[in-house]
Amino acid sequence: MHNQDNTPVADELKNLSPDMFAPASESSIQDNEKIAAPSLSFIQDSWRRLKKNKAAVVSLIVLTIMIILTIAAPIVAPHDPNVQTVEFASLPPKIPGIGIDGLNGTQKIGETRVDKYAEKGVPEDQYYIFGTDSLGRDLLSRILYGTRVSLIIAFVAAFFDLTIGVTYGLVSGWCGGKIDNFMQRVLEILSGVPNLVVVILMLLVLDPGIMSIIIALAITGWISMARVVRAQTLKLKNQEYILAARTLGESSIKIAFKHLIPNLSGVIIIQTMFSIPSAIFFEAFLSFIGIGIPAPTASLGTLINDGYKTFRFLPHLMWYPAAVICILMISFNLLADGLRDAFDPKMKD
Repeated sequence: MHNQDNTPVADELKNLSPDMFAPASESSIQDNEKIAAPSLSFIQDSWRRLKKNKAAVVSLIVLTIMIILTIAAPIVAPHDPNVQTVEFASLPPKIPGIGIDGLNGTQKIGETRVDKYAEKGVPEDQYYIFGTDSLGRDLLSRILYGTRVSLIIAFVAAFFDLTIGVTYGLVSGWCGGKIDNFMQRVLEILSGVPNLVVVILMLLVLDPGIMSIIIALAITGWISMARVVRAQTLKLKNQEYILAARTLGESSIKIAFKHLIPNLSGVIIIQTMFSIPSAIFFEAFLSFIGIGIPAPTASLGTLINDGYKTFRFLPHLMWYPAAVICILMISFNLLADGLRDAFDPKMKD
């Protein structure tokens, strides 16, 4: 018979002593049960993921700077955007201390480059960073004020998305049945009317301007938000925690604010961010074709329209406002993509 005492395990057991065993202290047990990673809320976790998206972070910084500049336009703008200085009309851009052609106040006429500031007798201490238009108005000041007008219209459109669109979608999805069927037929009728037709009808009733554009966006701009919110509400209202809340007698309004809207917040924010550049483009399109913001009020669309007329001779009048609207559109879309990935990482797949 094999002697069990000669096994390596038996030898190790002989070497054990009572001193090697000690009761576990309460502090060591608590340390073992601690969560290694910090507990993060939904917003904190989304912000952590958003910071990893470099394009979205850069877009957020760019948009923040542009919004601050437009809000502070009365302070930042070097000149009154509507004051006409005819003797200084059609001046090229000039930045002090920079000798690069196109930014030093010179303009190529034929085969020679002419200093337009010296030719028109502009004082040495006076310059226009983005140049002036055909009426002598400072282009930089008009871009600042025009961007503010475009952003106001865009944020008002986002406000209507949040109020009308979210409310309509929640009611339609929550009620279901005949009510949902009727509300969706109304949406189909409204979506069948183009925004341009609505604006033209508004111009027959109201004067051309910001109000008519806002009303046109208010009539049809929230439809996409309503459809997205309705689809998500139909999916959420059969979840266990919603059924439990209804069983406990919670009112529909309380369920909407306590359960539905918090779970829909990611979708709502993403859809709102995508609606802002659409509204900016819509306003610029209307102003470009001449039925948007009336003169002399500046907007990005009117500035592009004015620059388009003299593009061959004064290209800077169109390039600068076009660059601003491109930066706005790209930044909002990149930020919206980043927010979509941050709020719902599964959408990457």
